Amino acid sequence: MDEKHSPQDSSSDHSGSVKVIDEEGGYDTSLVDDDAEYVNGEPVITTGKDVSRFAVDVRDDGDEALTFRSLFLGTVWAGLGAAVCQIYLFKPVQMTVSTVFLLLLTYTSGNVWATFLPRRTLVEGTRFEKLGPIIHFINPGHFGLKEHVVASLIANTAAYGSAAVNNFAVQRLYYDTNVKATTAILATFSTSCFGYGLVGLLRPLTVYPAEMVYWANLPTVSIFQALHFDSSANTKRVRFFWLAFLGMFVYELIPAYIFPLLNGFSVFCLASQKASPKTVDIFTNLFGGTSGNEGLGLLSLSFDWQYIGSSFMTLPIIQQANSWIGYALCYIILMALYYSNAWNSLDYPMLSSSIFSHNGSVYHQSAVFDSQFALNETALEIVGLPALTGSNAWKNLTQNLSIGGLIAHVILFWGPYAVDSFKAAYNRTQPDPHYQAMKKYKEAPWWWYVILLVLSFFAGLIVVLKGQTTLPWWSVYYCTDLGDPFSTLLYARMGNGIATNQLMKMVAGAVNPGKPVANLYFSMWSHDVISTSIGLAQDLKMGQYLKIPPRVMFLTQVWGTLLVVMVSVVTAQREILLNPLGSNVWSGQATQSVNSGAVTWSLAKQLYGFNGPYWIIPLSLVLGLVPTTIQWLIHKRWPKIGPVQVDTVILPLIYMYSSWMAIGTNSVITSCIIVGLVSQLWLRKHHPGWYKKYNFILGGALDGGAQVMIFVLSFAVFGASGTERPFPAWAGNPRKGNVDYCNGNGALD
Repeated sequence: MDEKHSPQDSSSDHSGSVKVIDEEGGYDTSLVDDDAEYVNGEPVITTGKDVSRFAVDVRDDGDEALTFRSLFLGTVWAGLGAAVCQIYLFKPVQMTVSTVFLLLLTYTSGNVWATFLPRRTLVEGTRFEKLGPIIHFINPGHFGLKEHVVASLIANTAAYGSAAVNNFAVQRLYYDTNVKATTAILATFSTSCFGYGLVGLLRPLTVYPAEMVYWANLPTVSIFQALHFDSSANTKRVRFFWLAFLGMFVYELIPAYIFPLLNGFSVFCLASQKASPKTVDIFTNLFGGTSGNEGLGLLSLSFDWQYIGSSFMTLPIIQQANSWIGYALCYIILMALYYSNAWNSLDYPMLSSSIFSHNGSVYHQSAVFDSQFALNETALEIVGLPALTGSNAWKNLTQNLSIGGLIAHVILFWGPYAVDSFKAAYNRTQPDPHYQAMKKYKEAPWWWYVILLVLSFFAGLIVVLKGQTTLPWWSVYYCTDLGDPFSTLLYARMGNGIATNQLMKMVAGAVNPGKPVANLYFSMWSHDVISTSIGLAQDLKMGQYLKIPPRVMFLTQVWGTLLVVMVSVVTAQREILLNPLGSNVWSGQATQSVNSGAVTWSLAKQLYGFNGPYWIIPLSLVLGLVPTTIQWLIHKRWPKIGPVQVDTVILPLIYMYSSWMAIGTNSVITSCIIVGLVSQLWLRKHHPGWYKKYNFILGGALDGGAQVMIFVLSFAVFGASGTERPFPAWAGNPRKGNVDYCNGNGALD
């Protein structure tokens, strides 16, 4: 092994200063001249610069990346990843598929392949020696890191799913339409590949710089390097990983199936069993939260890792602190909106993303839109306008506030950084050590991405002209021209982005009034392209960290975006998915939200005009610009007020989290905060050595173990394939009502 590549010998930052690393990974700070903070000789990882220098090894062994084996395994596991993605689309808490889950599958199958299939050496010196190249093509030998990464990223890219699949689910559930195969394939290609083309052109800003961390990558990168870099420290980390993975795999069976009360243990709910019905209703709204749209889950403790996830072990503390402010506001505002009867909230469930009639029943939208999915004005006068719950209206309002605040924050606070990043990329002087290490590989030229954009555009045009979209052909131009890269920039730096779909739905409602299905597809080719591009940019960053040649990454991601499926949950659990509340296992909140937005914004003039009940929602887009502008002016005069750096207050994040509990299962919030505090305040600050070596490994192991078990349970007992096998009722799994015993609002009826 080349000495300069060994993670246990030395590493150098972009300024040329050298850190000597001992066998246990500790740094000799006497030889370091930089701005990092050290505790007991270990660097405290705070910034993206710290991540690049201390958390991720710059080593590159130059092994093969693109092989028949990596493509084959990636393709096989892509189907599974896409299936798991669709399962989580219909869960009460929206989670992403853990890359660790797919990483382990590819690692195991890759090693089995390398071990048991014939190698070239078997025929060397024999009469079958001519078969050597073929055998080597099939089994090149040792399953290396880069092969492993390529196979995993193909599967992971497919596991992001596709916004088009969500649209097809909405059409099947709400419009009784089975989308044709040609429409499905071309729409999926158009959405995914347009997003990737956009990502490729924005690489200098959203991938290359050190501050573009994509914090959720770190557990996966850490595991890749631990599995493939041979050292005593990594041996300990691999052993630790497997123990944590197996422990969580076994444990997850308990809260997910046997003892679901553990998903939301609330002292307040248990204490309210003999309270008056009015008190029980209030307690359910405020403290309940284990079932979909049950309540806000204040101070509930969740012990179910599938819903907690490792993201709070990786997100920077600045991001988490902003989210805490948003959470606090959310509890106060949603309760105030409901009990003050704002937007007639008391007539509907407190939490739901469905749309309702004014008598409180679910809105009969099929009576208002004809067989061509166009508005029937006469029927609308008879049935009346749809209504939003107060929480859903607030969620829409805060999304627009967030978009306005995001645009202002990126331009005012990060504008100079963006200009410098493009200049550095153009001159190839970006100081990040991982970027510099990649300069020896040929870059994927920009025109490859332009061609991808053009192909995606024409695929979308064919879908509009031939598919069941009700979009006029000229809408595609406006759709694909409305992508908002600002959210990608925020996600890369802070680990969470801002949903831009409200803006796109507003435009769609103006361009195609009275056409909800047209609104669906318009949003798909605008906001959802950005949603896809964030995941693809995240993978590009992983490729930079792990030294995958850019041209290989291009092929890997284009192939992965085409491997998307929709599983049978839509058919098997149709009634629950249409139910405004759902259950603690399945929920249609995602499809309900997409459909509600499509229907209401297709009635933009009636609902969101100045004479409509929700006129403040579109206006909040402009209002969101103002506070951030004022904050920037304050920052110019007073960069620091007391202990707070003014620019670390990120208002669009606060707006977003101030409606975080508007739908879904909310019993996990307190546990998520605790996990973040333990990891980012205690471990990172006081035990940086353990944090650097084990924090990301632990998070990835827990995610992988939980998601493997959930995949098994979904098909074995949760009914994803049609047959549900519930666990017998007992105190920890009550047969009737909500599992946390907050049974107000008719939960026992």
